[in-house]
Amino acid sequence: MTTAPWRDPALPAAARVDDLLSRMTLEEKTAQLYGVWVGAATDGDGVAPHQHDMTVDYEWDELITRGLGQLTRSFGTAPVDPALGAQALARAQRRITEAGRFGIPAVAHEECLAGFTAWQATAYPVPLAWGATWDPPLVEEMARRIGDDLRSAGVHQGLAPVLDVVRDPRWGRVEETIGEDPYLVGTVGTAYVRGLESAGVIATLKHFAGYASSAGARNLAPVRAGTREFADVTLPPFEMALREGGARSVMAAYTERDGVPASADPELLTGLLREEWGFTGTVVADYFGIGFLHTLHRVAGTPAEAAHAALQAGIDVELPSLKCYGDPLVDAVRSGRVPEELVDRAARRVLLQKCELGLLDEDWTPEPAATVDLDSTGNRILARRIAEESVVLLDNPDGLLPLAPDTRIAVVGPRAADALAMLGCYSFPSHVLTHHPGVPTGIEIPTVLDALRTELPDAKVTFTQGCDVTDPDTSGFEEAVARTAEADVCVAVLGDRAGLFGRGTSGEGCDATDLALPGAQGELLDALVATGVPVVLVLLTGRPYALGRWHGRLGAVVQAFFPGEEGGPAVAGVLSGRVNPSGRLPVSVPQAPGGQPWTYLQPPLGLAGEVSNLDPTPLYAFGHGRSYTTFAWEDGTGGEEPAEIGTDGTYDVSVTVRNTGDREGAEVVQLYLHDPVASVTRPDVRLIGYQRVTAAPGEAVRVTFRFHPDLSSFTDRSGRRVVEPGALELRLAASSADVRHTARLILTGPLRVLGADRRLRCETEVTDAG
Repeated sequence: MTTAPWRDPALPAAARVDDLLSRMTLEEKTAQLYGVWVGAATDGDGVAPHQHDMTVDYEWDELITRGLGQLTRSFGTAPVDPALGAQALARAQRRITEAGRFGIPAVAHEECLAGFTAWQATAYPVPLAWGATWDPPLVEEMARRIGDDLRSAGVHQGLAPVLDVVRDPRWGRVEETIGEDPYLVGTVGTAYVRGLESAGVIATLKHFAGYASSAGARNLAPVRAGTREFADVTLPPFEMALREGGARSVMAAYTERDGVPASADPELLTGLLREEWGFTGTVVADYFGIGFLHTLHRVAGTPAEAAHAALQAGIDVELPSLKCYGDPLVDAVRSGRVPEELVDRAARRVLLQKCELGLLDEDWTPEPAATVDLDSTGNRILARRIAEESVVLLDNPDGLLPLAPDTRIAVVGPRAADALAMLGCYSFPSHVLTHHPGVPTGIEIPTVLDALRTELPDAKVTFTQGCDVTDPDTSGFEEAVARTAEADVCVAVLGDRAGLFGRGTSGEGCDATDLALPGAQGELLDALVATGVPVVLVLLTGRPYALGRWHGRLGAVVQAFFPGEEGGPAVAGVLSGRVNPSGRLPVSVPQAPGGQPWTYLQPPLGLAGEVSNLDPTPLYAFGHGRSYTTFAWEDGTGGEEPAEIGTDGTYDVSVTVRNTGDREGAEVVQLYLHDPVASVTRPDVRLIGYQRVTAAPGEAVRVTFRFHPDLSSFTDRSGRRVVEPGALELRLAASSADVRHTARLILTGPLRVLGADRRLRCETEVTDAG
């Protein structure tokens, strides 16, 4: 085989793969289409629902004689020392290459949603916190570091980012999303993709598509998104991440839309993804998703029929194991029930990707480093910066924050002294270590309590928990009230506990009936406020919670979305004033806990009105966030008369932002589009551009957005994406509800029908304004 054309790196990849495929047996081709999850449990508390049904027995030494497509989560299944894990993975790869006729290694994949999901690896803030930074370059730098760590351990593919757009904040996986706006999700998610891919790691976009639109906010429920919502809200982040980020893999969603499961939808996975968008990478199944076509969706009568439906739709790789693409698929092809051409099509895509990774080269040998540091000093510094930028100061009406350095502080709440309060459900300590009692966390995670004591060494700090996250027991209230009454200020640290499948209040399968604070935490907050001592509410959560009940009764409100291993010092830095808060909300914060779903992307009928007694207006709007300094917005573009541009023209809209306070700070300039009249109903406003800027006291910067009418496009009644002539408003704003300047436009000329080459983002320029 060493002289065969497929081994020649000088030949085009397509020629190499065609030659290789011509030499492979059916069993060898199908082996490239599945993974093996070595060491995964099939029963007990640690397994996912249905995992035992989806796992089949195999004999490793015999199986790998066919070759192997993927190795599933060598690091993310159990705690393993990173260096030993890298050596073990290298040994497994050598066994695979030695056992098969062609010596082709597997693609090793891991979760990397908020950092490499491995023991002793950096736990970065969750994606919802990335969205709160409004800082794509910073997210790109984080993803590059994650990619470097993955590669250092021998991993080729990362199962991230999540590009689902929040449609109902009760959904448990809100913490994994970037926010409720497709432009914010697309730009931040694309930055993550660029960073991961720049490290040579395959980024996997998930969940394609519509997963977050599940009915009733239930995990893996049917999707109720209509044609235009799907096209204009759900799909744009994926399109941007593929076209601009260069993602090389896509994960099919578990869910079904209008009766068709995504994993069996050729219009989605082939027609749209490949034929319209031109995607050439691999489509992988979400874990057990192909088998679910048989057991949950019931659109297939057997595992072989599920394999046929998935292959026909366009899924190339079954993850995490070989329930359907193994022997059931081989038997179905042999009997003529499944065309072998479908196997060849998927195997060709997989092998082309392996060729890109260098895995078909004769000199490929895994050489792990002697030491593998997955939580370097540089990682921690970056994790701290992201956490600091992501903290949102929601309210500070009387300037209670920053806290005085020598004040008496009563710290109260179930999230104050728990390190896991910083982490989302796909962090290794929350995702895996809970099933390995006695194993140390592997990384240092300061709590808010510890960090606040470090931050304010002259303050007198007391602590009492008050209550648990979910337990209704209120017996701890008395002590919490007593300690608060003795203090100058109370810092109430409340929020979520991340978990899986009902074992937490946030995370996969941890969906909420409403947006009230979990357990007795709301009652605890009532008791603390009733003391008359000023209360600073600090929220460590994976979703927004309704806060209208306490509006006007709190001294300050600080929101952090699972800010990672450095989140404690970041929050404490905001409380002390060392950090000037600059985070902005990626999701709206509601007034009341019911009345969901609601996001800011509402047409007129979705806004408050006299026809209903229910007012869905959020307490804090999308994009909202306060600072310890002040900014003046000056000289905004836009005169009394609207400007005219063609439907294929451009228009520059600008504003000068001046720091009028006494300390350096960051402002996020947001550009929203308002379309007064259209052929279908449109959101009242929607984000089409933003820019984070930093200015010293007295300093001013000029922010200019170059608007192109493609950004006003939408899906019309015929299903086409169009730019319609007519009136538009461009609104420069500090949030979706805080408009500072408006520029009116009239688009002239013919209606334009857009294709896959449409412009996806607003060009931005920042200049010194003196």
